[in-house]
Amino acid sequence: MCFNIGIVVCGPNEALVISGMFQGGKPTFINGGRAIVCPCIQTVQRIPLNTMTLEVHSPRVYTSQGVPISVVGTAQVKINGSSEEMLGYAAEQFGGKPVDQILNICLETMEGHQRAIMGNMSVEEIYRDRKTFSKKVFEVASVDLHNMGIAVISYTLKDVRDEVGYLASLGQARTAQVKRDALIGEAEAKKESTIAEALAEEQRMESKLANDTEIARSKRDFELKKAVYDTEVNTAKAEAEMAYSLQAAKVQAKIKEEEMQVKVVERTQNIAIQEQEIMRREKELDSKVRKPAEAEKYRLEKIAEAERQKVVLEAEAEAEAVALRGEAEAYAIEVKAKAEAEQMAKKADAWKEYKEAALVDMMLKVLPKIAAEVAGPLSETNKITMVATGDGPIGASRVTNEVLDIMGSLPDTVKKMTGVDITTRMARA
Repeated sequence: MCFNIGIVVCGPNEALVISGMFQGGKPTFINGGRAIVCPCIQTVQRIPLNTMTLEVHSPRVYTSQGVPISVVGTAQVKINGSSEEMLGYAAEQFGGKPVDQILNICLETMEGHQRAIMGNMSVEEIYRDRKTFSKKVFEVASVDLHNMGIAVISYTLKDVRDEVGYLASLGQARTAQVKRDALIGEAEAKKESTIAEALAEEQRMESKLANDTEIARSKRDFELKKAVYDTEVNTAKAEAEMAYSLQAAKVQAKIKEEEMQVKVVERTQNIAIQEQEIMRREKELDSKVRKPAEAEKYRLEKIAEAERQKVVLEAEAEAEAVALRGEAEAYAIEVKAKAEAEQMAKKADAWKEYKEAALVDMMLKVLPKIAAEVAGPLSETNKITMVATGDGPIGASRVTNEVLDIMGSLPDTVKKMTGVDITTRMARA
């Protein structure tokens, strides 16, 4: 059974690869034909020669500018059956493999080259120059696939899109340019149309003016001929019309002059009214704001001055009252002391047996009472106002000094009254 000879047939879209004995050390390739094969000593493999369509997807690939885009390309590939060398490469690479596996190998190879070309180009180059992009992918992929025995028939860029709105921005910019060009074209067309209309209108006006000139010339000739016969009438009429026009111009000039005078008077009156209004407002401001403010200032100053004078007069009156009260009390004490001294003198005359020591002892007993009587009015005083001229002590020391001065005058009074010098006696003691 191993030597049963069989006939193997293949269609025009496939090739037979016969290897084994009787092949001279290399396989035999048959396209679209038949061959006699010995199954035990020879092997037959079929290689598809159909055109295979690849849809190459490259999602989110970063271009040379760093912008991620997605590209979909379509490629037509097939194993080249017209070249025995290519069939040898294909048999080596894809012998015994199903068509799906061959398609997957080709797809991955195409996608790798597509992604590489995308990384070397900018978005604008890919989007605007698809032909260059397709050519680069075709050329690079053809080299690798040729080594696999596969020929790239065609490659086209099917779709370009992105998820960040970059292409939309390019489209908007291009749309704006197209709109701008359209507006410029429309403006230029309108300009040309306007120029043509102006030229036509100019020609029309030239024709009309030429006709009008001819008509005017004819009328002038007629009027000149008629003027020869109506010179006097026309001269009188012209003089009358000139006189009328001159008089009318004079009247209009006078009217204009009167109108200007009226406007000048109105403006003068308006200026006078405005000046009166300004003066009225100034007087109103003076009467309602400035004068009351000055009066209030004067009133406050007078009140402050009166308060100051009042305080000074009260202080002076209080000081004078205290001084008079002190002098009166001192005088009363002095009179009382004199009376008591006279009484004591009389007692001394009466009592000759009293010695100076007894008198001194008596005076020492009386002195505290005198001091208490002198200081008594001060203890009853609720308020003391001091007025000083700047000379001597001030404040409470002044009052104390006055009391001490009164007490210091007592020894002299005693000496005058009794002839006894208390100060000397106390020093001796």
